[in-house]
Amino acid sequence: MAAQRYKNLAKQQKRWVYVPPRPKKPAVPERLKVDVKAKADIIVESILKPQYIKPAPQNTDWNYLVDIFTKWYRSYFYFCGKYCSPGPNAMVPYFETRFARMEYTGNDCFSLAYMRHTEQWFEIQAGLSIDESLARIKIDPLLQP
Repeated sequence: MAAQRYKNLAKQQKRWVYVPPRPKKPAVPERLKVDVKAKADIIVESILKPQYIKPAPQNTDWNYLVDIFTKWYRSYFYFCGKYCSPGPNAMVPYFETRFARMEYTGNDCFSLAYMRHTEQWFEIQAGLSIDESLARIKIDPLLQP
């Protein structure tokens, strides 16, 4: 008898709810895309690659970093790593991961986020300029591979 009452109660509580559309993200100006890419590539070549890319280890089945690069996708600017997967059970010989993200929020400002071990982006700071964002990426270990 009680089980039937709970079933009826659950059926009565379902309702349609209005969910407003998400606000559109501002478009990234082309000059800003070029500027950010140029400055970020300098950091990648001068700081991140020398620090994190090492010669291939001998006789290993573990993945290792072989390249670091940047790319734009919509209003997001990503720092990515390319890994070699040499093991005998590897599905693919190489794979890519994103480890840091700059999200354009408008007025030449960015939000900074890193990829957590849960495969979710975690925003650590908002409202940063290009130079502030890139300076944080240089020194913060959360934003590095």
